[in-house]
Amino acid sequence: MRGRDDSIPFWNWCALFVNPWYVVECKSSKPYLSKLDHLEILGVSLVNQTVTVSMPTLYSGCQNFVQNSSKANSFDLGGSPFLYSKIRNKIVFEGCGVASVMYNGSVVTGCSTACLNVTHSDRSNCYGISCCETTIPKFLKSYSIQLTGLEGQGANGGCGSAFLVDATSYDPVSLKNTSFTPISLLWTLTASEQVSCCDKLEPLNIVVDMFNGTIVNSRKCGSGDNPYLVENCRRDPERQKYAKTGCNDTCGDVRIPYPFGIGANCSINKWYRVDCNSSTPYLPALKNLEVLKVYTENRTVIVRTQRISSCQKPVRNSSQTMSIDLGRSPFYFSNQNNKLVFEGCGTASLMENGSVLAACSAACGSVKHSDRNNCFGIGCCQIAIPNVVKSYSIHLTGLEEEDGHCGSAFLVDQTSYGEGRDTSSVPISLMWTLRDSDQVICCDGGAPERMIVDMSSGTSMDTWLCNGWSYGSPYIIDGCASAVTDYGPDTEECRKCGSRGGYCTPINNIYDNYGSLIPGNYTCVGERERTSIRVILGVSISIGVLFLVGMSSILFKVIKRTKQRRRRKRLFKCNGGLLLKQQEEADPSLVDKTILFTSRELEKATDNFNENRILGRGGQGTVYKGMLVDGRIVAVKKSKIVDESQLEQFINEVVVLSQINHRNVVKLLGCCLETEVPLLVSEFIPNGTLYDRLHKKSDEFPLSLNMRLQIATEVAGALAYLHSATSIPIYHRDIKSNNILLDDKYRAKVSDFGTSRLVSVEQTHLTTLVKGTFGYLDPEYFRSSQFTEKSDVYSFGVVLVELLTGEKPISQTRIGERKSLVRHFMLAMEEGQIMSIFDAIAINEGTKEELMTAANLAMRCLNMKGMYRPTMKEVSVELETIRTSHMPPTVQSNTSHMMYGEDFSMITYGESSSTFPSFNDNITH
Repeated sequence: MRGRDDSIPFWNWCALFVNPWYVVECKSSKPYLSKLDHLEILGVSLVNQTVTVSMPTLYSGCQNFVQNSSKANSFDLGGSPFLYSKIRNKIVFEGCGVASVMYNGSVVTGCSTACLNVTHSDRSNCYGISCCETTIPKFLKSYSIQLTGLEGQGANGGCGSAFLVDATSYDPVSLKNTSFTPISLLWTLTASEQVSCCDKLEPLNIVVDMFNGTIVNSRKCGSGDNPYLVENCRRDPERQKYAKTGCNDTCGDVRIPYPFGIGANCSINKWYRVDCNSSTPYLPALKNLEVLKVYTENRTVIVRTQRISSCQKPVRNSSQTMSIDLGRSPFYFSNQNNKLVFEGCGTASLMENGSVLAACSAACGSVKHSDRNNCFGIGCCQIAIPNVVKSYSIHLTGLEEEDGHCGSAFLVDQTSYGEGRDTSSVPISLMWTLRDSDQVICCDGGAPERMIVDMSSGTSMDTWLCNGWSYGSPYIIDGCASAVTDYGPDTEECRKCGSRGGYCTPINNIYDNYGSLIPGNYTCVGERERTSIRVILGVSISIGVLFLVGMSSILFKVIKRTKQRRRRKRLFKCNGGLLLKQQEEADPSLVDKTILFTSRELEKATDNFNENRILGRGGQGTVYKGMLVDGRIVAVKKSKIVDESQLEQFINEVVVLSQINHRNVVKLLGCCLETEVPLLVSEFIPNGTLYDRLHKKSDEFPLSLNMRLQIATEVAGALAYLHSATSIPIYHRDIKSNNILLDDKYRAKVSDFGTSRLVSVEQTHLTTLVKGTFGYLDPEYFRSSQFTEKSDVYSFGVVLVELLTGEKPISQTRIGERKSLVRHFMLAMEEGQIMSIFDAIAINEGTKEELMTAANLAMRCLNMKGMYRPTMKEVSVELETIRTSHMPPTVQSNTSHMMYGEDFSMITYGESSSTFPSFNDNITH
């Protein structure tokens, strides 16, 4: 039992033989529950009344994306006093489809995933794309796991599996290749056990709700080192203190603990001030959001917010809604306490700045109404969010056409889910943070602890927190109302320590689910020395320690340098360095132009990746400005993560892209493979992005029409080169104005090949996980997950419309379907109002014929069917003609000859046709 602090009180209590089910056998320093199939004990929690055991992993079948139904049964706890805990456990599903936890043929809970041709799950990002997880709503004696595949999803390969696991012990990496899983069991005590609590207090009666509708009455003792042993209690707590002196700590039925405060001068800063109106608390700094509950343990506040959701009948087109923006406040939408809920038929995506954070899919079939009690993929789905966020948007996309349905999605506090049905508001949990300027002092006068919070952007944020054994607010002086004496906790060991002039300090600290400190064992420090022998011995030891410290520091530096060298070699190997060397041996000329930079070179060039050197952040990583030792200015891209299964493809792309020598493509100079993730080094382009030049109104040098046509021509030429002129075709996959850079002569440079892919000459398309930027994403690619060269053509068409109109791809001012620039442009063409949306510079400098020719070209690029779009080579030739001549272009590609006269004209794009009004749109040129 040594080394398992949680098991020690459980062992001592079991030694009383209250019940044979609790007898523990200790073999080879490992505890086992002898009567419960000799399951190994991993930990015991007296607070949660749970025991964590190691059980054989239960997989519900392993199939290629669960094309058929599969079922597996759990270990039956039978007549034992143990139940599968609903608080500590969660169900994890990896695959494509729906995983359901069943009990006697009834669905307990479940979750669903969408894959979009993903063949491997990512347990560290288990939020709906090939992996999902959810809690169980009731306690169970046994269960079975049912897997069902969804139609229209999946690809060759992959393995669908689901299992129950203890949420606090779940390690996605370490559990990958093991046959045992940690699972928490709730242990119960009945009246027949004749339980006596410490200080001879009567035990509490706890009601345990079972899934089958029955209840189990269990006995539980209060707080203490082990409250089930007589005379082993902590002392009664002092009067609990939650607010500053002279301030109220309740508003109606809601407790308001510090750092929040009711009224002026009662909170830590203005953001935490609470106004109490008609016994209802509000946060005036957050637009008077109503406060429902404040927690100091997990640093959250539950507020009532307007329900932001999109409701359509049905969800056939994409829809997007925005949340409130927490801005510069110290609050964040909590990832631990909130979940995304979608009711309808289709897919709901939670997004931040264009990047998908979480998503879930629901299928309907003949289901007419969603069931929140069984929200696991049939008419309703739910998913956790991976990181805290300041704001978010919800994007709905229909997968099925179900007339009469209402598709809606919203973020909600998972403990309060069910409240607010058919109402205009929902409870949401906000995590609150404390900064250096708040000058936090904990209840015992000590300094707070620093906690790092991961953000969805890949960055992190520091906050301060107070831990302890407190019943009041740990953030206010004398707010600790625990059984702590001058010498520490009131235990026999600490009393002896106090008699020797010392005090107890905790060791082996343990953190609970919310990150709060649970003290473990204690050690005595500061006690008085009783004999001179101890003093002499202490001095001798100190001298010896100083000598050892000096020698150790020298040895440490040597070992550190050795470890750094080994680490760089290991990372070089892990990041594909051996693959690069193999390519060099096969064809030395192929790698001549691929420069391998060392990590020291790039750290020196970027001043150790100083924040001041950041040029920009994107979905793939962060770009830094650096200067090499030879004086060259470069851009260093630090990716967020690299999939190990794609290292060979990554090395191949680095080799090929480094040899691309086109004046309108950013030159890839080389890479560094000695860091956690590979670093890419490219030439530095000084004049920023095309997006900034088009959409920042403060720009003192606006782009003329001639410059815009030149930029469009150069970008089209670069893409045509990548598609057809290189030895291996390259698809960019993320063409947008943010990825088009301008050099000192305003020549266009296509950049950011983070999502690009090499394609063999025989391939006509590439099947991948959908990636890209909303507003530029090819709808055909989004539906089929098959990326072709015509998908790049569509994205270029959006950029061309940006150049002609000066508008952003997603408008913040227009509403409805005109929010999308593409749709706004197409409607203007149909209504004959196209001149009204052209940029003023384009109207003043161009002729109607030139602008209309360019608009026609954009329409062809934006055709909903990729087979009717022109190739980039054809687009490049046509743009060059527009730029150099006032005559209409002659290049044709799957389209009829297009002219706009005074009357309506029928313009045919392949098999589809559209009717546009005449060019005479009452706009004076």
